[in-house]
Amino acid sequence: MAKKKKFKVKRGSVQETFLLPLWGRAYETKKARPRLIDRKAVEVIARIDYDFDTIAKTQEMSQHGWIARSLFADRTIKRFIAEHPRATIVNLGCGMDTTFSRVDNGQILFYELDLPDVIEIRRQLMGDEQGERHRYIASSFLDIDYFGQIEVNDGVLFLAGGVLMYFSEAQVRGFFVSLADYFKQCEVYFDYLSPRGIEMAKKMVLKKGGMDTQFEEGWGIKSASRINRWDSRFRVLSDTPMYKEVRGA
Repeated sequence: MAKKKKFKVKRGSVQETFLLPLWGRAYETKKARPRLIDRKAVEVIARIDYDFDTIAKTQEMSQHGWIARSLFADRTIKRFIAEHPRATIVNLGCGMDTTFSRVDNGQILFYELDLPDVIEIRRQLMGDEQGERHRYIASSFLDIDYFGQIEVNDGVLFLAGGVLMYFSEAQVRGFFVSLADYFKQCEVYFDYLSPRGIEMAKKMVLKKGGMDTQFEEGWGIKSASRINRWDSRFRVLSDTPMYKEVRGA
């Protein structure tokens, strides 16, 4: 049997940004005492033709952040599905995320949503992962026509890990209002950076890694409590500093 050709990623391409957290989880899984075990990430990384030594040399601190984000997301989802076993989870800007493989309880409905070109790459890399409870949506999360595709049986949770900071406050606020208008009641899990953190992220993650990807605006806030003032329907349920997980590395 012929050996399957690996998926090649060019230096300086947008595809590199998808690899960062994926590599981070695979790298963590291989440690002697991993904080997170993600066998799906290890499996997918093995299918990619790329010099990961470059990332390992430049992204050590960022890797801790990616793991912290995943740990927080996993806990949030597991708490949610403990109350809503047949919950609908929508993973916004999914990239090559592998959360479903870590949290599936055999009942949830999980949507992976990203731009069409990203979803096409995901199809190539992830293999036959789609099913009745694990579905793809090819769309910008801001183009809310896809709301009509989402089935809700027992509560809905939107995930936006490492996504919202790439957009303006007006875009984020408008999206949250659209969620409230359409779904009436839902929860959103997201991470955010301070305005200073946005500038640091541009320098440390993208430029230090030799990547061409840039984001000009970026949404940064000092406290999530600000969101409560956007709309009377909004309520921040929790706001936890991620550095506590990073410091535990």
